[in-house]
Amino acid sequence: VLFCCFLVFLSGVGKTTLIQKASEVLKSSGVPIDGFYTEEVRQGGRRVGFDVVTLSGTRGVLSRIGSEPPPGKRECRVGQYVVDLTSFEQLALPVLRNAGPSGGLGRRVCVIDEIGKMELFSQPFIQAVHQTLSAPGTVVLGTIPVPKGKPLALVEEIRSRKDVQVFSV
Repeated sequence: VLFCCFLVFLSGVGKTTLIQKASEVLKSSGVPIDGFYTEEVRQGGRRVGFDVVTLSGTRGVLSRIGSEPPPGKRECRVGQYVVDLTSFEQLALPVLRNAGPSGGLGRRVCVIDEIGKMELFSQPFIQAVHQTLSAPGTVVLGTIPVPKGKPLALVEEIRSRKDVQVFSV
């Protein structure tokens, strides 16, 4: 990887807005870019979950408030939110796998917003992040949470990489 930039965030500081704006600027400048961001889903002014949205605009469920996991799936829960791993993986994994360098000499940017508790229930996602971070010619722009409670292994690994610059937002 040429360079990785990860933003450390507190909830509600505008990290997704920042990621979206940076992505738009890069795309309009002709930089090859792919990836995804997570977005709150609200109903009646109340947060009911999160969606994963690819930079091409495809949207799917990441989590919803609920007591039951999707049918036939193990329960992956963060607080009141039940994570829909199948939906998340169907959207996030292809964009990470496509983030490697193109046939040309140019660099590619991969956006990963975010690498947090919900996303880390997915072992294929963890593997795809490792591959993306190791892909030659790929620049990663991502977000990781502020450390609190039990450390998240992948997040701590990213923090300690020499090719990663971490900025607090």
